[in-house]
Amino acid sequence: MGRNSVAAADKIQSKMGEGTFGQVLECWDRERKEMVAIKIVRGIKKYHEAAMIEIEMLQQLGKHDKGGNRCVQIRNWFDYRNHICIVFEKLGPSLYDFLRNNNYRSFPIDLVRDIGRQLLECVAFMHDLRLIHTDLKPENILLVSPECVKVPDYKGTSRFPKGSSYFKRLPKSSAIKVIDFGSTTYERQDQTYIVSTRHYRAPEVILGMGWSYPCDIWSVGCILVELCTGEALFQTHENLEHLAMMERVLGPLHQHMLKRVDRRAEKYVRRGRLDWPDGAASRESMRAVLKLPRLQNLIMQHVDHSAGDLIHLLQGLLRYDPIDRLTAREALRHPFFSGDNKFRR
Repeated sequence: MGRNSVAAADKIQSKMGEGTFGQVLECWDRERKEMVAIKIVRGIKKYHEAAMIEIEMLQQLGKHDKGGNRCVQIRNWFDYRNHICIVFEKLGPSLYDFLRNNNYRSFPIDLVRDIGRQLLECVAFMHDLRLIHTDLKPENILLVSPECVKVPDYKGTSRFPKGSSYFKRLPKSSAIKVIDFGSTTYERQDQTYIVSTRHYRAPEVILGMGWSYPCDIWSVGCILVELCTGEALFQTHENLEHLAMMERVLGPLHQHMLKRVDRRAEKYVRRGRLDWPDGAASRESMRAVLKLPRLQNLIMQHVDHSAGDLIHLLQGLLRYDPIDRLTAREALRHPFFSGDNKFRR
């Protein structure tokens, strides 16, 4: 058990972020003489429980992650007036915040490669410990350093207002760490409850077929596409539309999967096929699906070199059937990751 008071050792500097769980404050730790991030969790039962799971997972991961290079490190935790407070090392911005502050401009392919390698190393490390993150997304991947450099950006000049458009920011270092282990779970049989944030949710989760380690791999595939394009691959809030978007980008869902859907998902299937466009909620929904390009075309629009290797890797990460999907270790051996890395960690 940690200290029992925020005031005892920490001086609050600023608010770093806010979420449904509560908020994160940047604080000065007087004992350690360093800046830390303190996650203060709302005093509501479900968030309290998630925080206790997160603490257990962080301690578990910390025991095995000797260099502390993959996952955010927990410094301490305490209960303050029924608010669980978790003290973390202070890191830089999330990949999502970095993209947003950069007008959603894409990352160069060498940076995507280095981030992808580190992300898959973290996922492989977790899966070896029989842990499934279940909520991988750009918001939960933090750059270790907040430092960035400005580089000329000629591609963006037509899209953005004058002044901002001739430069884009890039992280000075590509080093990342994964955060938010409140939804992390041990691998068990027959896990069918809904996991993952919508845009990064695997088809087997939507179809209620049960999920395991491969649901993390699907999320990694979606994240890599987003880093290459600057925008989430599947921008939707509705199950049938989401599945139709998958078919538009990746080709038809497998019939054997559509036959195994659970009761809640039966309404998305008709005569052994996805009930689309007949089941579409609106014209707007149909348009949102139709405007999506095939995966190969999408990547080739944004990536100059290594496009072929990246497309091949993504096709392995985004296979519909979780049994056929690459594992994290298999993905790390893919030729895409043997390319030269021009970014410093």
